[in-house]
Amino acid sequence: MDLHHPFVIEFPEHRETIRSLKLADGQFREAFGEYHKLDDEICRIEEDVEYATDQQIDELKYKRAKLKDTLYAAIRKHELTVMH
Repeated sequence: MDLHHPFVIEFPEHRETIRSLKLADGQFREAFGEYHKLDDEICRIEEDVEYATDQQIDELKYKRAKLKDTLYAAIRKHELTVMH
């Protein structure tokens, strides 16, 4: 069974950058919210609170993974920009 994957818990070393981007970047904030919405939905399905087919859950997990990649890329880009 899958567990919740809160983004900040997945990347605790980037906590300050995440906070900064959530405040300053609307696109990041929107993607961050969507990531957590998907994560909650996946968790409810896995806890049998809601129902989904295997294909639906796989699609949700794929979307969550793509959002995680997008968010992480934004974090790295921001951190590299700040360092230079």
